[in-house]
Amino acid sequence: MPYTAEQPKRRESNEELRARIPGWGADLDPKNRPAVPRERFDPGATGAHWDFPERQPEKRPRERSIEHKFLPPVFGTSSPLKGLSGVMRRYAYRTYSEAQAAHWLILLASDRVDAVESHLRSFVSLRPDNPITETGVRSELTRHGYASRVGRNRADLKHQWIDPILVAGPWIAAGGLVFAVVRAVARRR
Repeated sequence: MPYTAEQPKRRESNEELRARIPGWGADLDPKNRPAVPRERFDPGATGAHWDFPERQPEKRPRERSIEHKFLPPVFGTSSPLKGLSGVMRRYAYRTYSEAQAAHWLILLASDRVDAVESHLRSFVSLRPDNPITETGVRSELTRHGYASRVGRNRADLKHQWIDPILVAGPWIAAGGLVFAVVRAVARRR
């Protein structure tokens, strides 16, 4: 049946359905609805002393969609925006609506940029990233990685061949770049 604006006719009436199916239509009549007392506006019953809750102080400007007038009363601040990825996120929220694909594509790209920034930041710290242990390569060799996949009809077997390229590729490219730069500097001296 193609979509039409008019509502299709029912085969059975409400009374026939209620007689045939126990509990059918419990939410049609407000007297029968179990959540109706909660849906009634009664501020005295909740103990709330406010019409709108106190707002959390905004210590730094926060990103928010252009559709929203203001931030909610409480918002997360666990990972503040930083670096180029923060600039990209602010731009996405300031420029595009959440209904536009550009908004979400910029946010996805900023996540990738944030991952690269985190990797680079780890190199200047005392504990740089270790791609062998953090990507699970070592556990593939020591924890029966191959045996857990063969004969189990797992979906990840289809893309298993490209996983090493995607995981190790950026590290190998970065290593090659560092090698080329060091070699070029050594040749000039």
